[in-house]
Amino acid sequence: MKILFLHGWQSVPGGVKPTFLAKHGHEVINPKLPDEDFEEALRIAQAEYDRHHPDVIVGSSRGGAVAMCLDSGDTPLVLLCPAWKKHGTARTAKKNTTILHSRADDIVPFADSEELVRTSGLPDTALVEVGSDHRLADPEPLAAMLRACERAE
Repeated sequence: MKILFLHGWQSVPGGVKPTFLAKHGHEVINPKLPDEDFEEALRIAQAEYDRHHPDVIVGSSRGGAVAMCLDSGDTPLVLLCPAWKKHGTARTAKKNTTILHSRADDIVPFADSEELVRTSGLPDTALVEVGSDHRLADPEPLAAMLRACERAE
Protein backbone atom coordinates (compact mmCIF):
# COMPACT_ATOMS: atom_id res chain seq x y z
CA MET A 1 0.00 0.00 0.00
CA LYS A 2 1.18 3.52 -0.77
CA ILE A 3 0.86 5.96 2.15
CA LEU A 4 1.39 9.73 2.11
CA PHE A 5 2.60 10.59 5.62
CA LEU A 6 2.39 14.27 6.61
CA HIS A 7 4.46 15.00 9.71
CA GLY A 8 3.66 17.49 12.42
CA TRP A 9 5.06 20.87 13.40
CA GLN A 10 8.75 20.75 14.43
CA SER A 11 8.95 17.18 13.18
CA VAL A 12 10.90 15.75 10.26
CA PRO A 13 10.54 13.04 7.63
CA GLY A 14 11.72 9.59 8.66
CA GLY A 15 10.37 9.65 12.21
CA VAL A 16 9.07 6.74 14.27
CA LYS A 17 5.58 6.60 12.71
CA PRO A 18 6.45 6.64 8.98
CA THR A 19 9.36 4.27 9.66
CA PHE A 20 6.97 1.88 11.44
CA LEU A 21 4.65 1.87 8.42
CA ALA A 22 7.56 1.26 6.03
CA LYS A 23 8.88 -1.60 8.19
CA HIS A 24 5.47 -3.23 7.80
CA GLY A 25 5.83 -3.36 4.03
CA HIS A 26 4.18 -0.13 2.97
CA GLU A 27 5.59 2.44 0.56
CA VAL A 28 5.69 5.69 2.53
CA ILE A 29 5.95 9.09 0.87
CA ASN A 30 7.10 11.45 3.64
CA PRO A 31 7.84 14.98 2.36
CA LYS A 32 9.51 17.69 4.43
CA LEU A 33 6.88 20.29 5.29
CA PRO A 34 7.94 23.79 6.41
CA ASP A 35 6.90 24.71 9.96
CA GLU A 36 6.20 28.41 9.48
CA ASP A 37 4.32 28.46 6.17
CA PHE A 38 1.09 26.45 6.18
CA GLU A 39 0.24 27.33 2.58
CA GLU A 40 3.63 26.11 1.38
CA ALA A 41 3.23 22.91 3.42
CA LEU A 42 -0.16 22.41 1.77
CA ARG A 43 1.31 23.07 -1.70
CA ILE A 44 4.08 20.49 -1.13
CA ALA A 45 1.63 17.91 0.23
CA GLN A 46 -0.78 18.46 -2.68
CA ALA A 47 2.06 18.04 -5.20
CA GLU A 48 3.10 14.76 -3.54
CA TYR A 49 -0.50 13.56 -3.50
CA ASP A 50 -0.96 14.42 -7.18
CA ARG A 51 2.35 12.76 -8.12
CA HIS A 52 1.93 9.51 -6.15
CA HIS A 53 -1.85 8.93 -5.81
CA PRO A 54 -1.51 7.23 -2.41
CA ASP A 55 -3.99 4.69 -1.08
CA VAL A 56 -4.15 6.41 2.33
CA ILE A 57 -3.06 9.76 3.77
CA VAL A 58 -1.78 9.88 7.35
CA GLY A 59 -1.54 13.29 8.98
CA SER A 60 0.07 13.78 12.38
CA SER A 61 -0.93 16.85 14.42
CA ARG A 62 -0.31 19.84 12.10
CA GLY A 63 0.07 17.30 9.28
CA GLY A 64 -3.50 16.27 10.06
CA ALA A 65 -4.66 19.82 9.40
CA VAL A 66 -2.70 19.77 6.12
CA ALA A 67 -4.33 16.42 5.21
CA MET A 68 -7.80 17.85 5.87
CA CYS A 69 -7.11 20.73 3.46
CA LEU A 70 -5.86 18.56 0.58
CA ASP A 71 -7.88 18.03 -2.57
CA SER A 72 -7.68 14.26 -2.19
CA GLY A 73 -11.00 12.95 -3.47
CA ASP A 74 -12.07 9.71 -1.78
CA THR A 75 -8.61 8.82 -0.47
CA PRO A 76 -9.04 7.78 3.17
CA LEU A 77 -7.50 9.89 5.94
CA VAL A 78 -5.94 8.63 9.15
CA LEU A 79 -5.48 11.62 11.44
CA LEU A 80 -3.24 11.43 14.50
CA CYS A 81 -4.15 14.05 17.12
CA PRO A 82 -5.09 16.48 14.33
CA ALA A 83 -4.36 20.15 15.07
CA TRP A 84 -7.19 21.38 12.82
CA LYS A 85 -8.22 24.19 15.16
CA LYS A 86 -4.70 25.65 15.21
CA HIS A 87 -3.78 25.30 11.52
CA GLY A 88 -5.51 25.57 8.16
CA THR A 89 -9.09 26.35 7.26
CA ALA A 90 -10.78 22.92 7.12
CA ARG A 91 -13.39 22.50 9.84
CA THR A 92 -14.75 19.10 8.86
CA ALA A 93 -13.22 15.80 7.79
CA LYS A 94 -14.43 13.66 4.92
CA LYS A 95 -16.49 10.53 5.49
CA ASN A 96 -13.67 7.99 5.20
CA THR A 97 -11.60 9.45 8.04
CA THR A 98 -10.26 7.70 11.14
CA ILE A 99 -8.89 9.76 14.02
CA LEU A 100 -6.47 8.37 16.60
CA HIS A 101 -6.04 10.53 19.68
CA SER A 102 -4.90 10.19 23.29
CA ARG A 103 -7.16 11.58 25.97
CA ALA A 104 -3.92 12.49 27.82
CA ASP A 105 -2.68 14.67 24.90
CA ASP A 106 -1.34 17.93 26.37
CA ILE A 107 -0.81 19.63 22.98
CA VAL A 108 -4.09 19.10 21.10
CA PRO A 109 -7.16 18.59 23.31
CA PHE A 110 -8.98 15.27 22.88
CA ALA A 111 -12.19 17.34 22.82
CA ASP A 112 -11.06 18.84 19.47
CA SER A 113 -11.26 15.39 17.89
CA GLU A 114 -14.62 14.69 19.53
CA GLU A 115 -15.88 17.96 18.03
CA LEU A 116 -14.42 17.09 14.61
CA VAL A 117 -16.25 13.75 14.59
CA ARG A 118 -19.52 15.46 15.54
CA THR A 119 -19.32 18.36 13.09
CA SER A 120 -18.19 16.07 10.26
CA GLY A 121 -21.07 13.63 10.77
CA LEU A 122 -18.64 10.77 11.31
CA PRO A 123 -19.67 7.71 13.32
CA ASP A 124 -18.42 7.59 16.92
CA THR A 125 -16.23 4.65 15.87
CA ALA A 126 -14.19 7.04 13.67
CA LEU A 127 -12.45 8.30 16.83
CA VAL A 128 -10.10 5.77 18.41
CA GLU A 129 -8.78 6.64 21.86
CA VAL A 130 -5.23 5.33 22.06
CA GLY A 131 -1.85 6.14 23.56
CA SER A 132 -0.64 8.11 26.54
CA ASP A 133 0.56 11.36 24.96
CA HIS A 134 0.55 13.56 21.85
CA ARG A 135 3.28 11.69 19.99
CA LEU A 136 1.45 8.35 19.62
CA ALA A 137 4.86 6.70 19.15
CA ASP A 138 4.51 3.79 21.59
CA PRO A 139 3.72 0.22 20.46
CA GLU A 140 -0.06 0.40 21.08
CA PRO A 141 -0.75 3.59 19.06
CA LEU A 142 1.69 2.51 16.32
CA ALA A 143 -0.21 -0.77 15.93
CA ALA A 144 -3.53 1.14 15.92
CA MET A 145 -2.20 3.46 13.17
CA LEU A 146 -1.13 0.46 11.07
CA ARG A 147 -4.56 -1.19 11.52
CA ALA A 148 -6.37 2.05 10.59
CA CYS A 149 -4.29 2.38 7.41
CA GLU A 150 -4.79 -1.24 6.39
CA ARG A 151 -8.55 -1.09 7.07
CA ALA A 152 -8.91 2.16 5.16
CA GLU A 153 -7.43 0.91 1.91
